[in-house]
Amino acid sequence: MKLILAIVHDTDNEPVSRALTAASFRVTMIASTGGLLRHGRTTLMIGLEDDQVENALGIIRANCVTPADAGAKRATIFVIKVDQFIQI
Repeated sequence: MKLILAIVHDTDNEPVSRALTAASFRVTMIASTGGLLRHGRTTLMIGLEDDQVENALGIIRANCVTPADAGAKRATIFVIKVDQFIQI
């Protein structure tokens, strides 16, 4: 099992989240702030099986708009191994 933490621009949050949920991924959104200028960001948490990672990453890539600023990143993504997943 894996956990994807995807930090996206606020403007990309809606299209990325909609595309992920349309593909049956469960997404938790956390409002966050980051970067030098403290621009609005959203951190998406996506729990998924190992074989679903590439599909989810493709959806994120396809739905993040290329920023107008040269050198700016569309998203920062962490893929983390999960040893245990519990729902109570």
